[in-house]
Amino acid sequence: MGQIVPAPIEHYLASLTHVEDPVLRELARAAEDENLPLVDAETGALLRVLARAIGATRMLEIGTAIGYSGIWLAGALPANGMLITMEVKEDRARRARENFARAGLATRATVIVGHAERMLAKVSGPFDLIFQDGDKPDYVTMLDRLVALLRPGGLLVTDNVLWSGEIIPGFVTKPKHPAADTDAIAEYNRRITTHPELLTSIVPLRDGLAISVKRHP
Repeated sequence: MGQIVPAPIEHYLASLTHVEDPVLRELARAAEDENLPLVDAETGALLRVLARAIGATRMLEIGTAIGYSGIWLAGALPANGMLITMEVKEDRARRARENFARAGLATRATVIVGHAERMLAKVSGPFDLIFQDGDKPDYVTMLDRLVALLRPGGLLVTDNVLWSGEIIPGFVTKPKHPAADTDAIAEYNRRITTHPELLTSIVPLRDGLAISVKRHP
């Protein structure tokens, strides 16, 4: 049984998610083999649904890894759309560019290498959707900048907000994550659920996904 959703429920949901893209299937296998911190297909499918639902044409992603979630996002874009995705590790960024090209999305995805908190000062909004899946201690420090880059009615989607259940004191007897990271996510959750410019709902999908819409003025 999973910490967030019982394993039989997760297996059932996974059985309903049909991944037709061979690149996505290959990257999912690579994630298992290399223990890479990628989202699962169910989360990827939700990202694509959300992007399509709001008619996103400009999106920003924090935490590219090897491009798995980025392919789900960029696949929702029109031909003239753009995803800007940020990755701190050069080797992963290189692999992501190769994977975007293999998925036929090279013209819709731009990978920026560097620490996202610094790189955010170099990009301009507005973005229709922002996916935050970077370093957890940076969630809080980047929040206000991400909100500023988001258009009214746009979505800020954040992964890992339930943190394997460790976000709840005492729920997990043997935590796997550093306490500082857990505290950072707890503070981030408090911020996004009380932020005057955001309306937030947290979905208990896999490791927890927060969906925040920026309020209109």
